[in-house]
Amino acid sequence: MTDSEAANTEAQTQAPVETVDVREWLGEQRIVRLSLDGEIYTLRITKNDRLILTK
Repeated sequence: MTDSEAANTEAQTQAPVETVDVREWLGEQRIVRLSLDGEIYTLRITKNDRLILTK
């Protein structure tokens, strides 16, 4: 089995990934801080309606 075939098999066995509408999630805010294992990340919607995640 090639690496590509293994990756495809693994992807097929995983549960579906939830899709979240960021605008609904953030509401009127354009920025949110996220915490993971004690690290703080900032998710921001830019003026050009792009997402930036920074640490």
